[in-house]
Amino acid sequence: RRRRMHLALARIASRQLHAPLHARAAVARHRASHRGSVVAPMSAKAQVVEKDATPGATAVADVSADGAFVRKDAVFRDRVAPDSARPPEAGRYHLYVSYACPWASRCLSVLGLKGIGRDVVSVSSVHPTWAKTRPDDVDDAHCGWRFWREDDDDDATVSNPAGVGAFPGGAKYNCTADDLHGVTYVRDLYDMVNAPKGTRFTVPILWDKKTNSIVSNESADIIRDLYTQFDAFAKNPDLDLYPEALRDEIDAVNEWVYHGINNGVYKSGFATSQGAYEEAVNELFRCLDRAEEILSKRRYIAGDVLTEADVRLFPTLVRFDEVYVVYFKCNRKFIHQYPNLHNYVLDVYQTPGMRESVDMWHIKTHYFTSHPGLNQHAVVPVGPGVDLDAPHDRARFEKKA
Repeated sequence: RRRRMHLALARIASRQLHAPLHARAAVARHRASHRGSVVAPMSAKAQVVEKDATPGATAVADVSADGAFVRKDAVFRDRVAPDSARPPEAGRYHLYVSYACPWASRCLSVLGLKGIGRDVVSVSSVHPTWAKTRPDDVDDAHCGWRFWREDDDDDATVSNPAGVGAFPGGAKYNCTADDLHGVTYVRDLYDMVNAPKGTRFTVPILWDKKTNSIVSNESADIIRDLYTQFDAFAKNPDLDLYPEALRDEIDAVNEWVYHGINNGVYKSGFATSQGAYEEAVNELFRCLDRAEEILSKRRYIAGDVLTEADVRLFPTLVRFDEVYVVYFKCNRKFIHQYPNLHNYVLDVYQTPGMRESVDMWHIKTHYFTSHPGLNQHAVVPVGPGVDLDAPHDRARFEKKA
């Protein structure tokens, strides 16, 4: 009997030892969650991730020793400017985007608001589901953005990195080929310019067709260049998204919105420890409460007019109820439960030029299918289906004549 008991215990120990890493981590997180919710803050040192750490891996791998997600800075930071090596010219620049990516959607928003046509800045948009970017190399685990190839049939589908699911694409789904180079993956574009080790193969990318090089992969720089340097080619050249009188407020808002909300949802969703998650999600909702309070007093987040700060805040908010509440465990509250934030989202979405930057099929398909470690079966939720065309109450802030 004692021998049978020892054999049983040995089998249990063996199963635990050989369980998948993500399963063991989940057990550890579950145990930690029952030890109380008071969590020590992450130390600054623990949140540092080496610039060339996890080379070739996806951004999901960028976590510190304490399990905190630490986003890497963009590598390419050149600018479009008159009297420079990259002057504003119609037809010279190409934008690579994903309709799912909130950072890339900022760029699409500016194109729409300013009325910058595709003849001025051409655009390619990737498929929302990530794929293995070196499928024939068993030693290369990188997964990332994939273009819809020109030889793909209209009824073709793609699977996620684990080979799960069948997701359509093509022109009717806003998925295009790379018309410039004919490459299959965004990673190939970075390889073409010899991107340094550790570079994340992200979108947006602003590409210079004349020099065949990357101008920038930093969305904050790209949107400023788009709305300041292309007025000569825009249908709405007088729209100023960075008015001088509001610049200090815009910059201040951008700072806390980026750290607490834009990146805050990712810090919550990609955290690999209970402590890192709770610290991130608490800061996220503190910043959402702050935004709700501001929007109870004025129509837009930085003043009485739509500005760059709204272009940066909106993409996160419009994805929140559909994705982040569930997928990134940001479930303390929905945006539609905040009266001012909810009506603000409707207001900004219904602003001419904005709705074209929102493709909810892309958004939900990307998040729920691209990370097998977070959603093993790539099942995409059907709800909640927020009606973005519903009436809003933000006109109450209009100044009376």
